Amino acid sequence: MLGLVLLSGTGASAFDIFGFKLFEDQSEIDADAVIGDPQPYSATLETSATSEVESAIRNASSLLRDQGSPASGAAGLIAKARGDYRHILAALYNQGYFGGTISILVDGREAANLPPDTSLPDPATVVLKVSAGPLFRFGSVRIAPAAPPTSDAGDRVDPPESVGFGAGLVARATVIEKAELLALDAWRQQGYAEAAVEKRDVVADHATDTVDVTITITPGGRAYVGDVGVSGTRRMDPVFVAEMTGLQPGDEYDPDDIAKAEKRLARLDVFRAMRVEAAGAIESDGVLPFNVVVEEQADRRFGVGATYSTIDGLGLEGFHLWRNLFGRAERLRLDAKVAGINWPVNTAEFDYAFGGTFTKPGFLNPDNDLVAAIAAERSVLPAYTETSASAKVGMTQYLDEITLDGSLYYERSLFEDDYGERNFSLAGLNGGLIWDARDSTTDPTEGFYVNVTAEPFYEFYYGNAAFRTTAEVRGYLRMLGDDQLVLAGRAKIGALVGPSIDETPPDRLFFAGGGGSVRGYAYKSIGVDQPDDTVSGGRYLIEGSLEARYRVTNDIGVVAFVDGGYVAADTFPGLEQLRLGVGAGVRYYTGLGPLRLDVAIPLNKRKGDADYGIYVGIGQAF
Repeated sequence: MLGLVLLSGTGASAFDIFGFKLFEDQSEIDADAVIGDPQPYSATLETSATSEVESAIRNASSLLRDQGSPASGAAGLIAKARGDYRHILAALYNQGYFGGTISILVDGREAANLPPDTSLPDPATVVLKVSAGPLFRFGSVRIAPAAPPTSDAGDRVDPPESVGFGAGLVARATVIEKAELLALDAWRQQGYAEAAVEKRDVVADHATDTVDVTITITPGGRAYVGDVGVSGTRRMDPVFVAEMTGLQPGDEYDPDDIAKAEKRLARLDVFRAMRVEAAGAIESDGVLPFNVVVEEQADRRFGVGATYSTIDGLGLEGFHLWRNLFGRAERLRLDAKVAGINWPVNTAEFDYAFGGTFTKPGFLNPDNDLVAAIAAERSVLPAYTETSASAKVGMTQYLDEITLDGSLYYERSLFEDDYGERNFSLAGLNGGLIWDARDSTTDPTEGFYVNVTAEPFYEFYYGNAAFRTTAEVRGYLRMLGDDQLVLAGRAKIGALVGPSIDETPPDRLFFAGGGGSVRGYAYKSIGVDQPDDTVSGGRYLIEGSLEARYRVTNDIGVVAFVDGGYVAADTFPGLEQLRLGVGAGVRYYTGLGPLRLDVAIPLNKRKGDADYGIYVGIGQAF
């Protein structure tokens, strides 16, 4: 039987109890296990702990988790049991219980006393007896010296009390670690790069069920950025790599600047791995040199993808990317797509697209890209057929979570629709703002996403000026722990100001429908209904979606959703024009994002609309 007593510790990363480090990797626990014949066993837990603590014990115990699989012989089972003493000990500490007892009986004998060559029955019986003991609370808590207050909002760090480190609060072991990290971050945010925990004293008083904690910090000296060296480059210009970090010699050390430097390097899409690290200790004058260690990846990359819906057919796409063309992370990407492939096959109904994009990172500053692109496409849609070619040049500016872009473009196009064949020639400016505060781009569970666009343009054939704008907001809310249930919502509006509809390029008018819009309806099939049962684009758009995403297992999830879309010509008609689609889907989660299968039904279908739509893709619908 193991009693939980003590407790004093030194060092910055773990409690030292009975010679074992807690809260560190315990993979060495099974290192001495001798592989032998499979040893089946059954394990039970006997405890009077609360449901929350019992759950923590069960999650910590490898004996309980793995009992469906035999151990590697008797020695392997005994090693697994000995490891559980430490796992359960840490779990109790993390719940604030410092006075419990643990007994693990293997075939009625304490596992801690069994030699590895013990003979065990088949199957062996394992009983874990855990008494959590009393709940401990923090008595006196002290961090010295604490970082001085700062007036710089960018340097402010949450106080240790924010994570539960305070007198009278439950003395969870993980809280002590979190408090240490906050205390160190507070020093480092103010330029003390080598701040470290010198000593941690943790004393449990079993007479009062309290834990006293004193954390002693050595701040070190204030540091300033020195020279930035680069190692590991193959084709990349090391001078350019150093410039792209944005680190300026003489600036005060700031861990946020280091994180931004690594983010800038990752955005270059050239390196398989990279890190920015201190290249030694702080010098006598406060200068701290840095080194950028990189590993370049292949200079070329290609990819393919596919989408499918029963309404819009099969779409195939691919790209070829050349990265680091001239040694400064220049990229050239060629994209091609064929879509609208249905049965029976009719090539005249296919959509085609081809384009190339050149990107020059670090054009004006480390957070600025020059982008030039050309594209040609042919699209066959319910409302019109388009054949067009375009070219643009512009810049993208990255500001933490916000991305700004602007470009000048020219486009020539031919449209065939109810107005006949019409040519258009456009020149304009595209501007956009994206604020991406999601926790993931392929499977977000919290945060939000905002996308605003503005496009003033001039059409030369008819001599008209126009202005088009859109705004889209997406939000994500966790309803159950571990991302089990997530509510996701999306809303989009759009408006076009300018000439009459018959003198406006149809692709600048608004439509809705399709897998990324209103599921259950064909792509761009929702617009302004005409008397002859055709559809044209409109000047105004309102669109939205609501999804409930439930994760059944680690690999499988289900989704229920409702989509809606509303397009108006000049004035909004009655709500009978609102198109609604409802449905459900399945998600299979992979490392690249969830594989998506949705089935949608149009609630107020029109003549010619399908009875349902099936959509397949990668990533969540939004």
